[in-house]
Amino acid sequence: MATQTGPSSKSVLGRLLPEGVETEQVIVHGGLLLSIFLMGLPLLLALVMSTQNTTEVYQITNIGVGSEGLSNYQTALNQYGFGEYMINSVVMSVIIVVGKVTLSLFAALALVYYRFPYERAVFMFILLTLLLPVPVRIVPLFDLMARLGWGNTLMAITGPYIASATAVFLFRQHFMSIPASLVENAHLDGVGPLRFLWEVLIPMSKGMIAGVSVITFIYAWNQYLWPLIIISDQSKQVVQVGLRFLQAASQSGLTRWGLIMAGAVIALLPPLVVLIVLHRPLLKTLAIQQK
Repeated sequence: MATQTGPSSKSVLGRLLPEGVETEQVIVHGGLLLSIFLMGLPLLLALVMSTQNTTEVYQITNIGVGSEGLSNYQTALNQYGFGEYMINSVVMSVIIVVGKVTLSLFAALALVYYRFPYERAVFMFILLTLLLPVPVRIVPLFDLMARLGWGNTLMAITGPYIASATAVFLFRQHFMSIPASLVENAHLDGVGPLRFLWEVLIPMSKGMIAGVSVITFIYAWNQYLWPLIIISDQSKQVVQVGLRFLQAASQSGLTRWGLIMAGAVIALLPPLVVLIVLHRPLLKTLAIQQK
């Protein structure tokens, strides 16, 4: 009597194949979740430590929410003037974003739609400035600010960051991708350069402008060395330098890490909000395509 093994084998494989696929998906998603958790672990630890007092922070086995609650945040904002540092950083970052985007748009407009002698050499010179970041130019910049009388002013911490070769390069490449027919039609209609920029280029570059603005805001927000050098009045300092001031706070001879972590979490909020709101234009700017 012959035995029939074909159907039973197929039924077994039919049951095992979906389970194999599901297991593979579980492993992949589990690995992704583990990676996200590991990357977010420092932030989680900072959040937990911001609720702890000095004694609880130095207890390694204490990884739960501390007894201070939100009092560390109130102390940082009220007693150490962290709210004032936040306002100074917001004002500085917004000025840098507006100035850098505006200047870069005009520069890209000139490089793409105008013909002048040594055009390519000018563009290469602009890119060459990427080799000279602000920290490299600190000594001559400090001397220039002193000669202009801008020391300890808002102009001193915003002026050196207005010009940006990166933003000019991104806008130039984007403008070069715009169809030439639009330029010809605008020229035939007698549209001037400023009107062409305002009515054609900017509406077609909203995503690029938003992405550059996000990058510029985060870059300006994280500035530490130059404001520390050029600003002598503590009330005019920015939030990154304010975090350094929090390290001077001590309790029983121990650094108040709970207070420092509270300040770090507060300093993280504005760029995090900007990044969440404008993350899609940022991904397009970095040429990352989501499928």
